[in-house]
Amino acid sequence: RTISKPCVKNFFTVLLILIYLLLTAVAGFLAYQTISDFLEKVNNPVMSVTYKEVASFSPPGIILYLGSAQLLSCRHEFHNYIPPLVDPGKPQAIDCVIKEVTYIGPFTNKTEKRALVVRGPSDVRNKELIFMQFSCNETGEDFSAITYMLFAQFSDLTDRSVPTSFMSQCERNCSMWTFSGGFRTWVKMSLVKTYGKNNESVEFRQESALVKFNDHRPETERNSQLYFAVFEWRDPYIQEIRLIVTANPWSSIAILCGVFMALFKAANFAKLTIQWIIRMRKRHKRNKERELNQVTNN
Repeated sequence: RTISKPCVKNFFTVLLILIYLLLTAVAGFLAYQTISDFLEKVNNPVMSVTYKEVASFSPPGIILYLGSAQLLSCRHEFHNYIPPLVDPGKPQAIDCVIKEVTYIGPFTNKTEKRALVVRGPSDVRNKELIFMQFSCNETGEDFSAITYMLFAQFSDLTDRSVPTSFMSQCERNCSMWTFSGGFRTWVKMSLVKTYGKNNESVEFRQESALVKFNDHRPETERNSQLYFAVFEWRDPYIQEIRLIVTANPWSSIAILCGVFMALFKAANFAKLTIQWIIRMRKRHKRNKERELNQVTNN
């Protein structure tokens, strides 16, 4: 038994409709996936790290909590050179800019805190450093150390009409470090700026190295503990961290346009196919009626 041509045409028409329905489903899934990926990238930006070279830094602020210790000397040196010590443990010249601030700590119950704020180095090209010497006569403590903090610009303190509030804010937001007695602590600072969606933050990172102090003072003068601290910039680079949205709206729009165009073409083809099937059925029905009329007339 042979298969009629209308039957074959109907079969292939239905097959094409099924194929275009499958392609329409794939196009719809692709559109959904494209929109989901775009929203995912918008809501989860990635971090981009760049390094900005500078000729000099703004002088940072070095906050020192001395307690019972005393600042004996503070001077600027260059090119990583520190002259040999002369009369360690005795007061010497101080050529640093220092500001003393007394304020109420944010984490203590109405307890006054006294801090010395030293203007830090800025000339990174000539390897400027700050060398400080401290002395503490208390020997009954289990551990001896001086606590310090760093903030970005010394002028942030001097420009404030109420420096006490600035100090409280620094203590609340900045990290605290220490350097120990009997050692020279060499601190190399680096600056990291993070740019968020709505704000900007500045963070200090540091590398420190300890060298033991060989105390050659007479035995009668060794009743005080000596501290030595050096602060300098590690390198002339500022690390900048930015949040970047990797989603490209134009590529997503292009993909969606292609998807919607395919959907439109598929819908248009399905419409024409259905119209063609209806015409074919009407024609087949007319042919049947004509054949029946001819049989009846005969």
